[in-house]
Amino acid sequence: MTTQEILVKAGQLILSLSILVVLHELGHFIPAKLFKARVEKFYLFFDPWFSLFKKKKGDTEYGIGWLPLGGYVKISGMVDESMDREQMAKPPQPWEFRSKPAWQRLIIMIGGVTVNLILGFLIYAMMLWHWGESYLPTKNLTYGIAVDSLAGSIGLRDGDMVLSVNHQPVENFKAIPAEIILREATSIQVERAGKPLDIKIPSGFIREMIKKKGTLMEVRIPFTVDSVLSKSAAEKAGFRKGDKTLTVNGQPAYYFHEFKKALQAYKNKTVPVQVLRNGDTLQLFANVPETGMLGMAPASPDKDFKLATREYTFFEAIPAGFSKCISTLVKYVQQLRLIFVSKEVKANESLGGFISIGNLFPAHWDWVAFWEMTALLSIILAFMNILPIPALDGGHVLFLLYEIITGRKPSEKFLEYAQIVGMIILFGLLIYANGLDIWRSLFK
Repeated sequence: MTTQEILVKAGQLILSLSILVVLHELGHFIPAKLFKARVEKFYLFFDPWFSLFKKKKGDTEYGIGWLPLGGYVKISGMVDESMDREQMAKPPQPWEFRSKPAWQRLIIMIGGVTVNLILGFLIYAMMLWHWGESYLPTKNLTYGIAVDSLAGSIGLRDGDMVLSVNHQPVENFKAIPAEIILREATSIQVERAGKPLDIKIPSGFIREMIKKKGTLMEVRIPFTVDSVLSKSAAEKAGFRKGDKTLTVNGQPAYYFHEFKKALQAYKNKTVPVQVLRNGDTLQLFANVPETGMLGMAPASPDKDFKLATREYTFFEAIPAGFSKCISTLVKYVQQLRLIFVSKEVKANESLGGFISIGNLFPAHWDWVAFWEMTALLSIILAFMNILPIPALDGGHVLFLLYEIITGRKPSEKFLEYAQIVGMIILFGLLIYANGLDIWRSLFK
């Protein structure tokens, strides 16, 4: 990966997280102001003078926020590990958070999560309204699939037509790998040479899928050259837009994945490539660089396959966006569940930190992909924050629900120690997840 690609990914990650966290903090800020709780600080980025354990003249220094990522809000009278002992002993003041009724404090605490869920829904709705929705139906793969080595190891072959996963059809072709994992599939049904076959998925296969992060299968598409980079090896060899590849040094290369694979054996060598141009068969000689890529791209799949496309009116996009938001949340929860219950999914192979998240963004700036990822991260942020861990919104919600149900408020000392435990847990998870990223970067 080039430096430019790394910077583009990092830029998208920072912008996305900053948007999400600022709006999350705004979700706490607005109800706090409505209920007349004093908001002492609200930073769109971070308080340069803030320290987690800072005290100033006996005042409470407490913030709800993610300082490096884009937002920080400080509300008077919230109990945490930095609250002054003398301040805790004093009667709550009318403007303090701790003086408000439990139901008001509950609304303030769930405000950030609520905003993140609403944001995910709105992004999906606006994307559907503006761009619509297009995908390649599995049944429309005219030439079948192109498999990688992992898929080939269980008996899948180039040209297979996927019928179902665990005998359940998958409408969207790109969703097949995810469905295999989420369903913990034991078989894939395909059609080969006109005959149906049942391909068994052995134990350990899903773990290898997650570990290798492979594509498993791609669309098998004839290689018709759509563009040639200026001054590239392809241009020097004489390739033109519209050329159809046939062979590489006599080896079949009619399909794009065959062409890519064949070139890998001829790095830093000159290789004859047979192409079809305007009905004539020509032979070109290409000097294959170290990268194994000549510098030309195939035509878009929609020229060979019929995509399923739907346009949405504004009012149609609203329920569709809500449905997509809920579906995304359910699938994320299912993925987390697998970490705890599946023998195939291992935490040290599935979890990741900021590097893993950044790699989900494309290496070039793409607004469609950016907003799609931002919506996903907004939903993830909402779910993670509502987990009943002290120091997270969910921990505060848990204690507030206890107070509402029992009529008894946990002691401020208990809340202080719970906050410390929660911070230890969170920092431990943060170090572990990002440590895994560093380990993989160094030893992959």
